[in-house]
Amino acid sequence: MSFNFPLILVIAVAVCGVLALLDLLLLAPRRRVAIAAYQGQVGEPDEAVLQRLNREPLLVEYGKSFFPVLAIVLVLRSFLLEPFQIPSGSMKPTLEVGDFILVNKFAYGIRLPVLDTKIIEVGDPQRGDVMVFRYPSDPSVNYIKRVVGLAGDHIRYTSNKRLLINGEPVAEQMLGEEAGSLGSAVLYKEKLGEAEHLIRKEMRRNYIDPGTEWVVPKGYYFMMGDNRDNSNDSRYWNDSKIPRDLLGMVPDRNIVGKAFAVWMSWPEPKLRSVPNFSRVGLIH
Repeated sequence: MSFNFPLILVIAVAVCGVLALLDLLLLAPRRRVAIAAYQGQVGEPDEAVLQRLNREPLLVEYGKSFFPVLAIVLVLRSFLLEPFQIPSGSMKPTLEVGDFILVNKFAYGIRLPVLDTKIIEVGDPQRGDVMVFRYPSDPSVNYIKRVVGLAGDHIRYTSNKRLLINGEPVAEQMLGEEAGSLGSAVLYKEKLGEAEHLIRKEMRRNYIDPGTEWVVPKGYYFMMGDNRDNSNDSRYWNDSKIPRDLLGMVPDRNIVGKAFAVWMSWPEPKLRSVPNFSRVGLIH
């Protein structure tokens, strides 16, 4: 079962806010009136009685206590930063399983929580950005990949594992075998736009070129994982509910934000293991 956490958070803030407002406008004035009436009836008011008359209903007390905390969390998570944990190796070697990352929520525009409607334009994804987005076939699932294709781009990935954008091969430089792979994986330095980053290719795994050239429509993006032979990305998505010319494309409305930093790594969050901070740093 998947939970829509943003919706739950918005509802919680709304409920707590209503309780706080109800107390401010209705219940608190009633308590003050009751206290004033009691003080007018007795010469020496009993402190215990005053406390009882001024006591907030338990639900209101909790609502008022949680409201500022939840409101701050909602603002931070919706408009500024949101944490995520990397569940798979599709972005190796850039991101490892268990990395905890921070995502800039305003880099690509300010959006309303839950509705995800962009209300303020800030910037657009650039080629080479590492981006979190909602999977087009199941928006309840978040994916993280690298932006490869922008509007109007012609994208092709060949059988010899070369990425072509608008007919030109993307610059890459072989760095050598991945440590511990026994020659089965090779690391490359790739340059996408202004971004230089590492990618990983498995030399013993063939890629069958379907002869497809994807053309990126306006308002959409073509995404690929840095672990080129182990990534469920725009090359492979297939959904009968999505028009053929939009298969593999991520619409702007599905954007969550730009991943920019690793702040902790904890591959196995169990009692016998502890988080480590050796991978803390900016994401390239």
